[in-house]
Amino acid sequence: MKKHSLIYYALFLVIGLFLGTYVTQWISRPKISSGALEQIRQLIIANYVDTVDISRLNEAAIGAMLSTLDPYSVFLPADITRETDAELLGRFDGIGVQFRMIDDTATVLQTISGGPSERIGILPGDKIITADGETIAGVNMPSNDVVSRLKGHRGTTVNVEILRFGIAKPLEFAIVRDVIPNHSVDVDFMVNETIGYIRLRTFSATTSREVRSALQRLKSQGMQKLIFDLRGNGGGFLHEAILVANEFLPHGKLIVYTEGRNRPRQEAFATRQGVFEDRPVVVLIDEFSASASEIIAGALQDNDVGTIVGRRSFGKGLVQEQIRLTNGASIRLTVAHYHTPSGRSIQTPFTPGQHDLEEQFIRRLTGGELTSFDSVVLDSTQKFLTLQGRTVFGGGGIMPDVFVPLVTDTSLIYINQLSRRGLISLYTFDYSNRNRSRLLNTYPNVAVFKENFRVSQTMLDGLIAFGQSHGLQPNQRSIELHRERLQTLLKANIARDLFGDSGFFPIFLPLDEDFQAAMEVLMP
Repeated sequence: MKKHSLIYYALFLVIGLFLGTYVTQWISRPKISSGALEQIRQLIIANYVDTVDISRLNEAAIGAMLSTLDPYSVFLPADITRETDAELLGRFDGIGVQFRMIDDTATVLQTISGGPSERIGILPGDKIITADGETIAGVNMPSNDVVSRLKGHRGTTVNVEILRFGIAKPLEFAIVRDVIPNHSVDVDFMVNETIGYIRLRTFSATTSREVRSALQRLKSQGMQKLIFDLRGNGGGFLHEAILVANEFLPHGKLIVYTEGRNRPRQEAFATRQGVFEDRPVVVLIDEFSASASEIIAGALQDNDVGTIVGRRSFGKGLVQEQIRLTNGASIRLTVAHYHTPSGRSIQTPFTPGQHDLEEQFIRRLTGGELTSFDSVVLDSTQKFLTLQGRTVFGGGGIMPDVFVPLVTDTSLIYINQLSRRGLISLYTFDYSNRNRSRLLNTYPNVAVFKENFRVSQTMLDGLIAFGQSHGLQPNQRSIELHRERLQTLLKANIARDLFGDSGFFPIFLPLDEDFQAAMEVLMP
């Protein structure tokens, strides 16, 4: 939005420079009824020295207007509108693969179950080298451009050439694109005999159905307690958040209410028997949990249902409506504030026209809020009471009941660099790809793999050498202190390569401090 703002204000700057020359002429001309903005647009089109891109001009003006309001009122061009619609509707058209650019080549990580690529035999590890005769590997093609060549409307065909490990010549496939489900629930599984875990990525049109199905599935496996992970979940459909909250709250409990200058107060209550009412639940949140995630956390906290664990949430308490324009573009316009059942607004304060969401996060980090509870500043003027009389605060995010600081152990720097540079996942993917058949024959499912697979010293040495070959010098102290952690990360990433997220999280989560805190709440 800054770019649009600069373009827009530059227009006024240029006009201002020449205002003295034309002021008499402008004053003597009749007013244009369509307003000053349209007058300026027409003047530019009629008089500007070079050819004018009218669409770009219009988008810049719209974006500049919206940028004076709040951080979430934005203009979405037609192509971005289509992408966000697909995300929110929970489906899109495509070939049904997840890939990563490895050595400048699109390499299949997973095929989506039931999708067109799985149906015709595309496998994890396959390298896509051409699409409809165009070479897309080894030519420094951005991943977005690769995606644009593989995606397309349902029923259309893309012809690809695949390089597969162990086969010398490329394989040719004609993939008929189809509707691909875009699931909100990343993973659900039983942590032990009584505790279940659900990780929710977003709130799309299918979210409430997915969560309800996951709850029912885990209950059938003996779940009596739940860890509901909303970390990193930036929100989505308000209605879906209300339906999800309904699964945990008794009938008649207030979930959320919204109101705005042109929107009368609307209240949402739990309206039916939830799948997981009156059962212990922990909700995990962090500094990236926003909007619909905060509605869930606020509703459960204010109704004294469950325990909120983690760090203060992002603080987005504004409701947007997406309004489609005639050219396929759209605007998202803030129309209301939402409030948790106790009446608090959790919107982080901002100055209209001066909002930078990245700066907000940096302030929290540099101010120590993410690493120390004592550094968290709560607005004492915005105190509210939960149903049972506990004090909670408005004015910026949901403060958890149990605070878990970010780990700042400097001895983990080497391990974190291996992970953040993608070196662990690259190393394990190559290992999994070369040994896929043997591994799947030996470990046919996640449970068998988790119980029996061991990371050897040879594998650990191989990772360290791999990191060194990519410019990361080993830190022997870090390796010795955190050998078990490093082995677990290797094992979890191999499990992801073989079984997807359902393989990764059961092995990785015991390393996760937030998850450990949640387990302590449920198993004191």
